[in-house]
Amino acid sequence: MNFKQNELTFQLMVEASPNAIILVDNLGLINLINKQTEVLFGYTRKELVGQKMEVLLPSRYKVNHPNLRNHFLAAPQTRAMGAGRDLFAIRKDGSEFPVEIGLNPLETANGSQVLASIIDISERKKIEEATKLQTKKIEAKNKELEQFTYIASHDLQEPLNTIISFIEIIEKNPDRVYNDLEKDSFKFINQASTRMKELIKGLLDYSRLGQKSEMKNLNFKLLVQSVCHDLDHIVKKTNAKITIGDLPNTCGYETELRLLFQNLITNSIKFMDPEKAPEISISAEQNKHITTFSVSDNGIGIDPKYNEKIFTIFQRLHGRKEYEGTGIGLAHCSKIVELHNGNIWVESEVGKGSTFYFTINSNIKNDEKI
Repeated sequence: MNFKQNELTFQLMVEASPNAIILVDNLGLINLINKQTEVLFGYTRKELVGQKMEVLLPSRYKVNHPNLRNHFLAAPQTRAMGAGRDLFAIRKDGSEFPVEIGLNPLETANGSQVLASIIDISERKKIEEATKLQTKKIEAKNKELEQFTYIASHDLQEPLNTIISFIEIIEKNPDRVYNDLEKDSFKFINQASTRMKELIKGLLDYSRLGQKSEMKNLNFKLLVQSVCHDLDHIVKKTNAKITIGDLPNTCGYETELRLLFQNLITNSIKFMDPEKAPEISISAEQNKHITTFSVSDNGIGIDPKYNEKIFTIFQRLHGRKEYEGTGIGLAHCSKIVELHNGNIWVESEVGKGSTFYFTINSNIKNDEKI
């Protein structure tokens, strides 16, 4: 292929580019542009070719631009221009717009030249600004919600504590003998107040998940063993057998993950088959930075139609007389897994037990928490 053919091929490639392409010589003169440059800047080829490159720059850039060009030509290499800072170009009508510029040095028959590829990133900037604004709004709302939850929890717990205290005083009054209806009423009030207090505490704990936490490299085998040790009383009481497989060392939020395993293990014990002792198996599989954990049991199982509902806060599948609890535990689990950019789900069959699966993505930073 001769020189003329090479030049023609080059011009065809430049013309076909979806980006604005400008060829500038070592004096800063524009030697070549493509159709997209005309569209982007509003100039014709005749108006631009032969002009200084500075005609496309806002006035604040014009003084220093020749020095930057000379610096680039002294050690030319393909690179992005203005990395880490905002760049702007100016149209024929005087309007400015943000750009992204790629520079490529070329050796031609006319000496060293620079091929500049220019992209209008106005839409990207709009999206970025909208995202930043939305993030600030969400952060502000989350802060308001956190404050509301704390204040509401504190203000609600105070009268509940008062009610519980007065009921205890009334029940212990030596000068009064209460009939069965009165005794049952006091018992009901006490239980209802205590349950409400537990719900408020659960809601407050839920709102605080993920705050002031730092990701650490964790030995999950030791972590789960420690959780089982903390649950030793209920494990012995129910004759539960817990098998812990080979669990990996990976990153996570320690306090939250302890709560996650604690909730899943106690759930397996709580919803045990009354005819047999609980058997719980904990295992994991690791694939790069994604670890999939499973907690299996031989309990009463869950109807598949409730597989998603159970992770919603305050959702219960059984009455309080059958099984105690606030309906917050699995919602806690779901939120903890979300903190780790993971997913949680259950596979179960009524009468044959359940297996809860969740994934942990260790490839996240502290500032990516929700």
